[in-house]
Amino acid sequence: MRFCKYALIRRWMLPSEKLSYGSRRFASLSTNPLIDDSDNLVLVEGKASYRTAILNRPAALNALNMSIVARLQELYKNWEEDPAVCFVAVKGGGRAFSAGGDIVALYNLLEKGNLEECKQFFWSIYSFIYFLGTYMKPHVALLNGITMGGGAGVSIPGTFRLATDKTIFATPETLIGFHPDAGASFYLSHLPGYMGEYLALTGEKLNGAEMLSCGLATHFSPIEKLPLVEKHLGKLATDDPSVIESSLGIHGVTVRPDQTSVVHRIDVLDKCFSHDTVEEIIESLEMEAAKTNDSWCVSTLKKLQEAAPLSLKVSLKSIREGRFQTFDQCLTREYRMSLQGISGQISGDFREGVRAKVVEKDFSPKWDPPSLEHVSQDMVDQYFTPLSVFEPELDLPTKQREAFI
Repeated sequence: MRFCKYALIRRWMLPSEKLSYGSRRFASLSTNPLIDDSDNLVLVEGKASYRTAILNRPAALNALNMSIVARLQELYKNWEEDPAVCFVAVKGGGRAFSAGGDIVALYNLLEKGNLEECKQFFWSIYSFIYFLGTYMKPHVALLNGITMGGGAGVSIPGTFRLATDKTIFATPETLIGFHPDAGASFYLSHLPGYMGEYLALTGEKLNGAEMLSCGLATHFSPIEKLPLVEKHLGKLATDDPSVIESSLGIHGVTVRPDQTSVVHRIDVLDKCFSHDTVEEIIESLEMEAAKTNDSWCVSTLKKLQEAAPLSLKVSLKSIREGRFQTFDQCLTREYRMSLQGISGQISGDFREGVRAKVVEKDFSPKWDPPSLEHVSQDMVDQYFTPLSVFEPELDLPTKQREAFI
C-alpha cells in the first residue's frame, strides 16, 4: 500500500464528541430547520489518491446548514487519517459553490425564540473552519459560481482556491445587519492595502479575475476547462503541494481585471478606507466624488448607505482587530460577535435585514439605530464581549492543531 507523507506527519483529532461540541448537542431533527436528515447533502467522488466533497443543495445555492457542516467534518477527519488519501478537494453542485450560511433557517429559528439552535450552528461551522485552516493535507477548493460569506469560510482557509470566469465572491453581511464572519476578519484584513475594509463594509462583489489579483484565489481557469482540471487532478498520486499547484496551473490562463475594476482604483480606495471611522471614510468618499465625479465613489457611497449603520461600525472594528490577531483569535472573537448579533440584545438588525432582503423582500429594512450618529461606542464595544458570564467561549483545539495560514 502506498502512503502519503502528509498523512504520516501527525494526526490531530477534534474531540470525539465533535458532533455534539461539548454540551451543545444538535436539536431534534423535526424542530430545527438548520438540520436536514437527507443523506445526500454532501456527495463524494473518489479518484486515485484524492477525494472530492460536493456540496449538494443546489436549489438553496448550497447554503450551509448543520447537517452539511457535520458531514464535512466527518469526511475531512476520515480523509486526514486515511494514508491512501493524499489531498482533498471541495466544489459545489449546480451554479454556486456556496452562498453562505442558511440565514433563512436562522431567521425562522430566531422568530420562534430558538436562540440555542442558532448558537449551535455558529459553533459547528466555526469549528470546522478552524479544522480546515489546520488541515494536514493539501486542500483544493474549486470556486465555480457564487462564493459568499460562509461559503468563503469553508474554502479560503485551505491550501489552494481556483476561481473561474463564473465565480462571484462577496461578504455582504453588513447589508443584512450582520458582520463578515466565518474567518472573514482574518483573511479580509490580510488583503492588499485596505481592500478588506472596502469589501467588508460595502459587501461589493469580486469576479474570479479580481479574486486572483488580490490573492483570494490562488489559480484561475475558464469554466469550460474545469473538467480538464479535475481530470488532471484525478491522475495525481502525490501529496506534494508544489505538484498540485503546478497541476492547477496547467489549464489556467492569463487573466487581468477589467479596467473598471476596483483593483485599478486601489490608490483612491486606500485613501478613503484607511481612515479610523466610518464617518471619515464616507466623508473622504464624498470629497473624492465631488472632486472627480468618479462613478466608483458614487456607487460605493450608495452601498454604504444601504448597510446597517451599526454593522458598518462593528465590521470596521472587526477587520482592524483581525489584522493583528491569529486565525483562531479571529474565529473566537467572531463567535462572540455573531451571538451578540443574533441575540437581539443590542439591536434586531440581523432579523430585520434578513426579513427585508431575503424573506419578505421589500428591500426597506428599518435599521436600529437608523443612522451612524445614533450608534454609540458602547453599542459597538458590546459586540466584542461575551453574551453573558455563563456563555461558553468557542473552544478551539489550538494546542493540538496549529493553523498554517
